[in-house]
Amino acid sequence: MERSPELANVTRVQQFVLLGFSTKLGIRDALFAIFLTLYLLTLLENALIIYLICSHRELHKPMYFFLGNLSCLEMCYVSVTMPSLLAGLWTGPYQVPFTACMTQLFFFVSLICTECTLLASMAYDRYVAICRPLHYPLLMRPQVCLGLSLSSWLGGFIVSAVKTKCIASLSYCGPNVLNQFFCDVSPLLNLSCTHVALTELVDFISAIVIFCGTLLVSLASYAAIGATVLRMPSAAARRKAFSTCASHLVVVGIFYSAALFIYCRPSRIKSMDLNKVLSVIYTVVTPMCNPVIYCLRNKEVHAVLRKTLSWL
Repeated sequence: MERSPELANVTRVQQFVLLGFSTKLGIRDALFAIFLTLYLLTLLENALIIYLICSHRELHKPMYFFLGNLSCLEMCYVSVTMPSLLAGLWTGPYQVPFTACMTQLFFFVSLICTECTLLASMAYDRYVAICRPLHYPLLMRPQVCLGLSLSSWLGGFIVSAVKTKCIASLSYCGPNVLNQFFCDVSPLLNLSCTHVALTELVDFISAIVIFCGTLLVSLASYAAIGATVLRMPSAAARRKAFSTCASHLVVVGIFYSAALFIYCRPSRIKSMDLNKVLSVIYTVVTPMCNPVIYCLRNKEVHAVLRKTLSWL
């Protein structure tokens, strides 16, 4: 994309200013304490899940393998966005170098894409377990689980590299204020002083492929699961099947309802305050709640947790 002669003489923005949550000092202090507590709690919860899965052979199953991957991802995920949120609450609006901003954007996009694919893999795992139980050991053998996991991580990094390159190649000639608590796609597109149609197209296509594609896989899996469960003659079997899927459905619903609203729109988002609120849901609330949602009604996790606590 060639820049116009007028833009060629404009100095490129070297840093961005993150507004964060621009509120009164007393409110910022209270929010800092709340979000710091949530951050530490999220790290503790997910680290505990990973430890339990790795240290107990009874949890060496495909479902828990994906859950361990999800916990590892969310520890990284929350560590990409939360430090800048906390820094903004501690100091107020602050400056972020251009390179640091693009680095944060790269890891954020890669992790959110990876999470979408992992959620779809977990839905497929439940589909095979309930709809094709006799083929489960073959269809979800360790090599397949490892392949799904690696493709999720690798695919996320590849998609993010393309999107970040497109956004970083745009011209930013001022203003440089991002009305967000981290470097996100939509606020950066709003600041570009060049034509962003191609970048928005790349963003839109990747959103359709990643978000909508993985969501369709999850919905198709649960449609098949629902049809199979309704044909089960035993009420107890139906309750058990629904119980194993309920937690995943809750997580999928919370995550996609917020993420799809923001990222499946090619046009620039004007309501940035709403954007920030929704961003908190899937960058802070979801990573903290996922371990609780997945493990609250899981008897196997309860058993190994009690065993671990008895050793202390």
